[in-house]
Amino acid sequence: MQDEREETMKNRYRIRPLLLLLSLVSILAVTLNAEAAETAMPVEVSVASYKSIQAAVDANPGKMIYVPSGDYQITEKIRLHRDRTGLFGPGRLIQQNAEQPILEILKAAGVEVRGLTLTRLDGKLETSTEGILALNCEDLVIENIRVFNNRTRSAAISLRDCRGSRITRCLVRNYMRVAVNDRTADANWGYAFNCTDGTGIGVNHSTGTLIESNRVIEENLRPTREIKKQHKLGDWVKKNPMKGLLMNQQLWDAASTDNWQQGSAIVVTAPEASDLTRILGNHIENAAQGIDLHCDHVIVANNIVVNSFMGMKAMHGSRNVLITGNQFVKNSLWAIGLMPGVASRTENTDGGSIIANNIISDFGHGDANWIWGNERFPIRFDHGQEPDDPPLSDVIIQGNLLHNVGAPRYRYAVRIEGEPNAPRGLHFSGNVFPAGTGGVSNAELKP
Repeated sequence: MQDEREETMKNRYRIRPLLLLLSLVSILAVTLNAEAAETAMPVEVSVASYKSIQAAVDANPGKMIYVPSGDYQITEKIRLHRDRTGLFGPGRLIQQNAEQPILEILKAAGVEVRGLTLTRLDGKLETSTEGILALNCEDLVIENIRVFNNRTRSAAISLRDCRGSRITRCLVRNYMRVAVNDRTADANWGYAFNCTDGTGIGVNHSTGTLIESNRVIEENLRPTREIKKQHKLGDWVKKNPMKGLLMNQQLWDAASTDNWQQGSAIVVTAPEASDLTRILGNHIENAAQGIDLHCDHVIVANNIVVNSFMGMKAMHGSRNVLITGNQFVKNSLWAIGLMPGVASRTENTDGGSIIANNIISDFGHGDANWIWGNERFPIRFDHGQEPDDPPLSDVIIQGNLLHNVGAPRYRYAVRIEGEPNAPRGLHFSGNVFPAGTGGVSNAELKP
């Protein structure tokens, strides 16, 4: 009996290494399967068989082309101009030419770009062009792409005149640059000033766009006093002889502006043309404006916007915007703003929108809190930029929570601007809005 027990114990010790080996094999298989799933398609054509990525694309129209791991330095943009052509894989494209985009997709349907990393050569990070530029495309898929250090006044990922496109699971990091915002050609303003500018994901004149589960993060140009001083941000560099029509005399005489944080993490623009957009589950950090909308029929849901100058705004004729279930954390000037603008007209009005079940927390605790003093408001409903702009109207505001840490760093929880063309038809219910230093609101919040 004792011998049988000893033999049993010996067998157990023999089996354990085998089980450990099998476990390691299983883990390796799961990892390889996960990596294969990440590419999401079989490898039929690889750029490894060609002298360049562009040569592989040109030789294989209508096919998905694999880009193996490694660095691919380019001096011209990679061009995808044929239907159903695409690139996928873990390769890294490094653009050495600051005057060229990294990837251009033009007049094509069913193009897919997945898994790649796009960046620029050290020393040539600042550019006026895009990481990905898509023009007049249909059913475009941009998924799990990483765009690093494409520091541009344009956008790291830019869609123009596209239909039914989706940008999902991408990472855009460090997309802003120092620039001059020149408004001298506009009689409403009449000046130019130093600013930080740039857009992470930009959509223009496009319909049916899905922007989902992306991360858009700026780490390089955060609004510190040191950055402002170093680049003279806000200082005017040009000034027209005549004051701008929308400028007050005090700001005109001062020849400087606090509004030197320009650009947006996500912007969808072209009033009336851009339509049917979904912005869902994105994570945004350290933006100037987190989400900027000039479009119609939009869902903004389940996003997290952290440490932005403005959390989000909708203006210039933004109609039927549903803003729900978002987290706005440490925003500085406002978290949610709706307002008309110079592009608003009688046939292109702002409103018919819902703001529901959002949480605004730690308001006024962001990097830019030192700029604006107490004249900031977590939720703002503004009048138009021009006297004849049609008013914002018919907005439901319900179930939102404003949560402070310590004393409030705002004057009013809600600011409703007055005439001319003051907002109309604002309906409030079931919100938790702790009073600021001046109270809950400057106007009655009617149900």
